[in-house]
Amino acid sequence: MIWLTWRQYRVQTLVALAALVAIAAALLITGIQIRDTYDSNIVGCGTDCGSAKNAFVTRYNDLYFFATGLVIVVPGVFGIFWGAPLIARELETGTHRLVWNQSISRSRWLAVKLSAVGLTAVAVTGLFSLMVTWWADPLDEVNSERFTPVLFDGRGIVPLAYAAFAFTVGACAGLLIRRTVPAMAATLAVFVAIQVLMPFAVRPHLMTPERAEVTLRAITMPGGDGDGQKSAAPPEWTATNILLSGDGDDAHLDVGVSKPGAWVVSGNGPVLDSAGRSVRGAEGCAHRDIDAMKCFATSDLHVEVSYQPADRYWTFQWIETAIFLALAGLLTGFCAWWLRRRLN
Repeated sequence: MIWLTWRQYRVQTLVALAALVAIAAALLITGIQIRDTYDSNIVGCGTDCGSAKNAFVTRYNDLYFFATGLVIVVPGVFGIFWGAPLIARELETGTHRLVWNQSISRSRWLAVKLSAVGLTAVAVTGLFSLMVTWWADPLDEVNSERFTPVLFDGRGIVPLAYAAFAFTVGACAGLLIRRTVPAMAATLAVFVAIQVLMPFAVRPHLMTPERAEVTLRAITMPGGDGDGQKSAAPPEWTATNILLSGDGDDAHLDVGVSKPGAWVVSGNGPVLDSAGRSVRGAEGCAHRDIDAMKCFATSDLHVEVSYQPADRYWTFQWIETAIFLALAGLLTGFCAWWLRRRLN
């Protein structure tokens, strides 16, 4: 049975391995170049870090997101082109009966197919993800945005869990639908839905966020301190946007902030006093004739922020990996039950 499965999927496996080797060579060459640029232009850049970092990120930006996008897409590709046809093609052509009428049981047939092909898909995805994670590390260090949905989904260990999940979704779709093309379409729909729902509807609730009262004096503009001067040390809290609404005494500010490496989940917040009340007008730095950042530098006001600290990144990675591996296990169990009890 293992030999038969190998013969059925040897072309796909060899193509995947050849692509992995080619991509590994490209990542090794460009990764060394990225590290040389980082060491020469970013390390020890002093007070000119802002422009040096912008130039560094801009230089590799297209390749950076292309590599990240590939890591996100690869699990879906395995689910659609390996998982969906795995059982659907056998049921569609009727070849499954030939195997079952010999000495191979349904359970063994399914176990060999899922383990041999599925583990190959997971291994290739995992290796690819780890290579891109190594390759992009200097750029991730500069961007400090590893929690953003695209970067989180394309780094670390979660892509291999996505691959396991996508593959078993495809296998289940093929088992239930019994037609290859519709099963592939269903797998694509489920995979895209999960990629959208997980970062926006599920991930924010995996751990309770920390809360902080960030004083306006502690907020800087990107690349500067409270007075707009450049600073060699990275600021703890940086303004992402400052929105002015209303006029005169009714004017108020909504301030959005970010923290290097952290995931700020609270969005924009109003300027508050020590009692937690929203402050308006010139007193709240919300006058059109006032330089907001200079006003912030002398203010005792604050904004409330909910965020996930940077040191929780790998905790989130492991939690999400466990969730998708568990889902893959449940889908595998469902496939085994359906094949024994419901499929004729």
